[in-house]
Amino acid sequence: MNGRPAVRHRWAITGTGSYLPDQRVPSEDLSLAMGLEAGWIEGRTGIRRRHVAAPEQAASDLAERAARRALDAAGLAAGDLGLIVLGTSTPDELGPSTACRVQAMLGAAQAAAFDVAAACTGFVYGLQTAVGWLATQRGKPPYALVIGVEVYSRFLNTGDRATAALFGDGAAAAVIGPAPPPYGIASMGMGADGTRAGDVLIPAGGSRAPAGPGTLASLGHTIHMDARAVRSFIVDVLPRLISEATDDAGVKPGDLALVVPHQPNPRLVASLADQAGLTPDQMVIAGQDVGNIGAASLPYALDRAVRTRGIGEGELVLLAGFGAGLTWGHTLLVWPPRRTHNR
Repeated sequence: MNGRPAVRHRWAITGTGSYLPDQRVPSEDLSLAMGLEAGWIEGRTGIRRRHVAAPEQAASDLAERAARRALDAAGLAAGDLGLIVLGTSTPDELGPSTACRVQAMLGAAQAAAFDVAAACTGFVYGLQTAVGWLATQRGKPPYALVIGVEVYSRFLNTGDRATAALFGDGAAAAVIGPAPPPYGIASMGMGADGTRAGDVLIPAGGSRAPAGPGTLASLGHTIHMDARAVRSFIVDVLPRLISEATDDAGVKPGDLALVVPHQPNPRLVASLADQAGLTPDQMVIAGQDVGNIGAASLPYALDRAVRTRGIGEGELVLLAGFGAGLTWGHTLLVWPPRRTHNR
């Protein structure tokens, strides 16, 4: 690493974890079921397989498993948490928050709990929300749990290749806690463009179009996506996020050890490395084995990087999220030494 930016927030990720349901659906099988050539999905997206939740599994069930693994990696118990923030587009129910379900399952009695609704940017939005809470609270445990989880398989039109080919189920989580100098967060930013909310959405089931025979017949409870508009957004937003983050922190793209992006289409996202001033080795791509798991996509890729490559003390790691809303956000971390907590 050629440069180390000034750290603005003394908080860091101290543990990560993820969970995927047992059932796997290979892209070859899905392609054939949709009347396509066997290699159609993998050839266009890079996705080899995705996981599907069991009938009895809801979002909270997947989230709990990922949360426990993150807590274990951080060397913490549920009672050490002061906050749980959960990002999802596929909650257990419209209310209460799925975070409250997870809080009860974990037994995190001291933790406040709520959801954020920022679609695939949910983990980054949740992370920045947690940092703000940690910086202002007094008398609460100084650890937050941020979770991304989706059970998209319940919201897919299996005849729509634009969505059925991409989405899967899964959960991932990270524990946020105090970091010693010179580690922590060097840059954060979020944004949204609500004029493009119609690019990706589940149009029915809320207060505008409540559930009814008409919404069921029209498949209004499934994901609708303008694939061309979403592709254009991805091509524009990812290089822009990397540029904004590095400019804000006073470093160059080449100084980044890892960039962990949301990856709705792994092949497309990987192809943007050169445009963003990166080498392929800097980009963490893990979506080929899980598909688009929404708010869990980015933290899942981060967890895989931690557990396979490893992230060294002081390395710069950029988290780049984007999704429906439209929403986007970044967090640039100076990675801490292993286990910075003091229980």
